[in-house]
Amino acid sequence: MRDLEPKTVQQRSDARRAQILTAATDCFREHGFHGASIAKISQACGMSPGHIYHYFENKEAIIEAIVAQDLERMLTLNSELRSASDVKGALIERTAEGVQGKLDPQAAGLQLEIIAEAARNSRVAGIVETADRNCRASLAETIRNLRRAAGFEDTETSIAGMVEVLAAMFEGLQFRTIRNPDIDKDVVIDMFRRVIHNLLSQPPGEAAMSPAPGSKER
Repeated sequence: MRDLEPKTVQQRSDARRAQILTAATDCFREHGFHGASIAKISQACGMSPGHIYHYFENKEAIIEAIVAQDLERMLTLNSELRSASDVKGALIERTAEGVQGKLDPQAAGLQLEIIAEAARNSRVAGIVETADRNCRASLAETIRNLRRAAGFEDTETSIAGMVEVLAAMFEGLQFRTIRNPDIDKDVVIDMFRRVIHNLLSQPPGEAAMSPAPGSKER
């Protein structure tokens, strides 16, 4: 029985942390970061403020845990994609999952609140930037692997550009779902799949050789 006790304690601790994070997430969405006081989070999760401080030093630490959860999901996704026999096909197939997640207004509202706080709060900015850097590195590895499997050798600058395009596409949906809650998800999914296929199939250097429509060659 003694061997079970530490695990039980850890399970209880994890459950309480998850309970706090769920309550904090709801409060951040409803009241904003500054409006969501520890007292409100305490009331929402049914714990005393002191109990919350036992698990999280402050609200920034709560945001850090929320961001870490999102990062872990993305790292797991990229790991699963890299283990697929057809990495590009798997990435395109799971586009629907990514689009639907970004078009969830509840999730989008929370992410936009965190980004807004990052613009004001240097500690939150550091948390967000670190997570983004790790996420970009993981996605870059995925793209590099699938491009090499297709016989392409890209510069790191080119890979980084592809990563930024994909990040801008998906993260931009969070703004769109707030501005246009009636957005047609099926149409967006189909368009995203086409764009991603074209982006990842393009030979190295082709974009640099062909000027964008409307641009002036020098």
